[in-house]
Amino acid sequence: MNEQPSQGGSIILISLLVALLLTVVPLPFWAQAVRPEWTALVLLYWVLALPERVGVGVAWVAGFFQDALLGTLLGQHALAFALICYLVLRFHKQIRPVPVWQQSLVVLGLLMISQMVVLWVNGLIGRPAPGWEAAVALVIGAALWPMIFHTMRSVRRRFNVQ
Repeated sequence: MNEQPSQGGSIILISLLVALLLTVVPLPFWAQAVRPEWTALVLLYWVLALPERVGVGVAWVAGFFQDALLGTLLGQHALAFALICYLVLRFHKQIRPVPVWQQSLVVLGLLMISQMVVLWVNGLIGRPAPGWEAAVALVIGAALWPMIFHTMRSVRRRFNVQ
């Protein structure tokens, strides 16, 4: 067997770390509530691009780190990210061939599912629900998908991530 070893694990890790940093970077008060879910968007890209390398386990760990960084209940983002990554893994053959602007609609739906899981967990522990800003953040995340997709694809090609 003449298989090439997998490459680019460090690039995947660095991109997830950058997404986690973008999640906690200080923003003005008015912009904090409409911050897109950077970690989920980067995870969705990698699961869609390399479903054999990035999956539910990576999503769980990234979500756990996001929970630790944000000071939220440990496991709520892990559960949300694992669920949406499972859905992408399940349907990636149907999602990949469609144009990026149509993928944005799928990403919007996945971000909504993720947000509903987080809201459900927050409701169980008695935290108040966010306002309309949460919906705006979902739309912003979906609108950013083409930019994230093309940026991450160029990074993947530049560093030959397989």
